[in-house]
Amino acid sequence: MSNNSEFKKNSKHDPDAKFADNERLKTQSNFLRGTIEADLDDQLTGGFTADNFQLIRFHGMYQQDDRDIRSERAKQKLEPLHNVMLRARMPGGVIKPHQWLAIDKFAEDKTMYGSIRLTTRQTFQFHGVLKPNIKGMHQLLNSVGIDSIATAGDVNRNVLCTANPVESELHQEAYEWATKISEHLLPKTRAYAEIWLNGERSESTESKTEEPILGSTYLPRKFKTTVTIPPDNEVDIHANDLNFVAIAENGKLIGFNVLVGGGLAMTHGDVNTYPRKADDFGFIPAEHTLAVAEHVVSVQRDWGNRSNRKNAKTKYTLDSFGVESFKAEVEKRAGVKFEPSRPYAFTHRGDRIGWVDGIDGKHHLTVFIQNGRILDYPDKALKTGCRKIAEIHQGDFRMTANQNLIIAGVPAEQKAEIEKIAREHGLIDDNHSEQRKNSMACVSLPTCPLAMAEAERYLPSLIEKTEAILAKHDIANDDIILRVVGCPNGCGRAMLAEIGLVGKGPGKYNVYLGGNREGTRVPKLYLDNVGEDVYLPALDELIGAWAKERLTLENNEHECFGDFVIRKGIVAEVKVSKTDFHA
Repeated sequence: MSNNSEFKKNSKHDPDAKFADNERLKTQSNFLRGTIEADLDDQLTGGFTADNFQLIRFHGMYQQDDRDIRSERAKQKLEPLHNVMLRARMPGGVIKPHQWLAIDKFAEDKTMYGSIRLTTRQTFQFHGVLKPNIKGMHQLLNSVGIDSIATAGDVNRNVLCTANPVESELHQEAYEWATKISEHLLPKTRAYAEIWLNGERSESTESKTEEPILGSTYLPRKFKTTVTIPPDNEVDIHANDLNFVAIAENGKLIGFNVLVGGGLAMTHGDVNTYPRKADDFGFIPAEHTLAVAEHVVSVQRDWGNRSNRKNAKTKYTLDSFGVESFKAEVEKRAGVKFEPSRPYAFTHRGDRIGWVDGIDGKHHLTVFIQNGRILDYPDKALKTGCRKIAEIHQGDFRMTANQNLIIAGVPAEQKAEIEKIAREHGLIDDNHSEQRKNSMACVSLPTCPLAMAEAERYLPSLIEKTEAILAKHDIANDDIILRVVGCPNGCGRAMLAEIGLVGKGPGKYNVYLGGNREGTRVPKLYLDNVGEDVYLPALDELIGAWAKERLTLENNEHECFGDFVIRKGIVAEVKVSKTDFHA
């Protein structure tokens, strides 16, 4: 697919439909180069102009500004304080101690906020990088083996992998597949190296560049991939376009069940948008993994909606043309026949906070990082603690999709020393409730330009109020999967929570109920555009009823809150998102 006319020939959509402007932008970008370099030299503005504002996303960056001071700067006749957020490409979330020390120093010396932000995409972000420091940032990351290629934009983004610190050999195999998938699906353009790493241009003219998988106009929309090891679902497979669920025999990986078409983003007020679970296509032996990954992407490339970006994700392609039709096309292109899915079950998706022993004789410490924000606070020097551990750690770090950090591969003789550092710097806090550990938020204000309401800054107080409600009803040791996000774009995965708050305006949220503990059900709208004065009393009443009326299950555990609200008819179960979510 070398150009838009060829795309129209291959597409199942109306060939006369007008393309979204992003398609023009990609076509004219000379394989993601645009005029980014000229913008870098422009000292009259701290931002990127015209198409480059969008193109830098393919290089792993979003242009932002500090919205807390935007109006004050406008009064002073100043442009917004433009800066970029960079999201690194770290398949499986694995990072070495020397890499950690490098990103720690850059965050401290060259960013506006000084923090390292662990994300739900199992990587880290820098926030607040000013234009003069952008090129140096990429070169610093490259020097320690890190890049940010294709962590945003209409491409396959950072590939997630279960962090699983216990079954070390199986995790290693899954992690290696996550890395292979990431590399296989990367853009082939040399634009990143040319612009940020002073790469040579002689072999990178438009006529000689090819994108055999992504095509010259790349994908219709963002694309997300995971590799998951049951019974853990901390990567939330139903939030992703493509998922490989590891199937093992005798501790060895034999293949994957492939699930396609998950996604959580929607648009307020648009009933044609909705969160959706992924469909199970079936099992494949491990040797077919890359071929299947490539051709799920290629079918979405050719069949995805390039006219309406709100309906351009893989989930809408499946609903438009049918799951079986999409699956058959993947089989045809890949030369692979899906076998019946192998049995598996998810039992939880939270991280195992604290020490866990691996089957390899090593020890693994998962530390809870609220909101993933690693910074030195007055009462807990998290960033300093991580740095001190990195200076002596002999294993690696693993960033989790729940925004926490695993200090992995600790030998027995070093365990006490690392725990001492962690406790001294607040990385271990025995007072964290289960509710706090199972709550999550996106970044939102002040940096995200899409945010409609607070999320990260609001979550601590929301947790405290939720903890008080649980204690009031004598279930202080219980918890509910709670997530709050500043807009409906899906970053904090609120649409797989038992209670999900989605920002609608300042201090106002849509409240969704009915997800489950395993992360296999989409919640449904319960309250629309309400503030704390409405939703906290409502949740108080519901949690009180749950405490009194919940079922005791066969395993002697209690019915989760999400199951309870559906059983009691408080919200209807979302079985098929296209028909049920807005009904």
